Amino acid sequence: MNNQKNILRAFCTGALYGIEKIKKLLLLLLVAILFFSACKKALDMAPDGKISLDDVFNDNDKVEAFLNSCYENLPGKGVRYYFWSRGPVEWSDEAWDTDAEAEPRIMSGRLYNGDASASNFPAVDRSSDAGNGDYWNRYWNAIHNCSYFLQRIDAASVDDETNRQRMKAEAYVLRAYYYHELLKWYGAVLPIMREPFEFTADFSGLEKASYYDLTKFIMEDCDSALAISALPTRITTNEPYRVTKALAEAIKSKVILFAASPLNNGGENYWEEAYEVNKASLQHLRDWGYALYNKVNYSATYLSDDAHIGPDKDTYAALYNEYFTQSATYSSTAVDNETIYQGRESQGNIWNIDGIGAQDGYKSGTCPSQELVDSYETTDGQPILDLDNPYLDEQHLQPNYNPDNTLYDPNNPYANRDPRFYASIYYNGSKRTAWWGFDETSASYENYPASTGYRTRIIATYVGEPQTGIDASVRKATRTGYFERKFLHPNSGANNVVAGAQWKYFRLGEVILNFAEAAAEAGKLDEARDAVNEIRSRVGMPDIPSSLTQAQLISRVHHERRVELAFEENRYFDVRRWSNPTDDLSKTDKWITAMEITRTGNNSFTYKRRVVRDTERKNYTNKYLWFPVPLDEANRLKAITGDDWQNPGW
Repeated sequence: MNNQKNILRAFCTGALYGIEKIKKLLLLLLVAILFFSACKKALDMAPDGKISLDDVFNDNDKVEAFLNSCYENLPGKGVRYYFWSRGPVEWSDEAWDTDAEAEPRIMSGRLYNGDASASNFPAVDRSSDAGNGDYWNRYWNAIHNCSYFLQRIDAASVDDETNRQRMKAEAYVLRAYYYHELLKWYGAVLPIMREPFEFTADFSGLEKASYYDLTKFIMEDCDSALAISALPTRITTNEPYRVTKALAEAIKSKVILFAASPLNNGGENYWEEAYEVNKASLQHLRDWGYALYNKVNYSATYLSDDAHIGPDKDTYAALYNEYFTQSATYSSTAVDNETIYQGRESQGNIWNIDGIGAQDGYKSGTCPSQELVDSYETTDGQPILDLDNPYLDEQHLQPNYNPDNTLYDPNNPYANRDPRFYASIYYNGSKRTAWWGFDETSASYENYPASTGYRTRIIATYVGEPQTGIDASVRKATRTGYFERKFLHPNSGANNVVAGAQWKYFRLGEVILNFAEAAAEAGKLDEARDAVNEIRSRVGMPDIPSSLTQAQLISRVHHERRVELAFEENRYFDVRRWSNPTDDLSKTDKWITAMEITRTGNNSFTYKRRVVRDTERKNYTNKYLWFPVPLDEANRLKAITGDDWQNPGW
């Protein structure tokens, strides 16, 4: 069966319960097929007829193997979407995917062109070895496994009662995670499944639950896990990727925030509840030792002359870049206390397929939009544009400048910016290490001792620069005048391979901003402001004004989320949940712009905004607020229940 390879891989990479145990469990491959088969016979016994599910739950090692199968559908995220793309980052107004032109038949190109249907939806119709795509089937399979495990674990034969309780808690957290993913992508077209469905059951009474009821169910699972003392708050030993109480709190924080938002609240006001839940979750995380990453620990690399992270080797920019280019370690003395949960999938050689790939790689992939660049404030804490009405025209070619900003200069647009800008984006004039052997005829280089083996390259994105200049179709070029930097180690390249850090599913910075938004919406303005200022203080940005009205503060919280969480798969969902159910995304996602830079002399340039392409992106209409339920599944559900399970417009 198609799942054999995935299950074998789960066993072989199963750090969850130890390599030695997993080696012994390779013999259970045929048993594992049971967990994913849709036929009644496979639910009762393996194809060879020798091992039943009763046998599985009568053996400690087999019980642990079953729980491992519950982990198997965790998605890789990051740059592990199909063909090494960043998926929702490039489907939002944060970026443009160079593959949209180079390979228009795959995900981004088809979405930009509106080539999407419920029977062939590009965001899910292909998957990678990292578990992205086919979410409806993957996540329901995982939810079934978690539910079945929870049904059997209390009576299962296990060697240690504490381990029984810990495994039970893990299954609750995992089921909550998969449900929260389905809810994010598809919305309230889901039933609540506390018990595993039998395939002989009568499904005619199956009902869609409301968004709020689904949220409460997810939180119920999280609370069930949190009530079990055997579940640790963090992993400090050699048990990477096992879920924790901290992950349960992070899921609660997110789902209640989404439930309170205009798209999902059904006209009800849940902001007070969102505030209370987020306040408690954030406090628990702090009590367990989670804190913002606030110390440069690899200074020899991130503050060196060749790193060039920010002007004059900016410490704050180096700190921020360091956090996103290092994987969290599992130790009681770990320097990273911000990451709540990180993935097990490698992000690969992102220098080759994402960011400044034009220098020595295959493709540049994620090209930050001018809209995102406009969101980075100047160092005095002033937004560049009017936050409520940033552009005076539909195509975003006429910026509506903030009259209180005196530092921003359109003729020198990259000076005096938020340190997170320098840590996250390569722009015309920024610097990057270049190893000997590259074509040096088309860009400027600073002198560097030959013994080091590299030179410092000044990134040039102006029109006509043959390697890194802006271009409408070349895969290795930039579409927008910018390259993504946030996840790229400052010295990585073909001759110095440094893979991308493992993806951070949840981090404390996001939970702090979840709390800030809920507090602002609930009228707790001082608490909201303090939370935002905590995020800004980490990178040396000034506090936001204390005189802001509630509406102004909410706007600043939204703005801070865009900057702090850039490229982390949040913006795609944020612009949707901040919309009303009848809205579209024409103000944010219809037109994406670039900076067309013309070189007029040595270190002299002119800057002109332009659209990335002459036709708008099509994935901004109302129906794109949600993924469609796969057509065959929606038709089956309607035939069985008599209700329409499809999302509007599909």
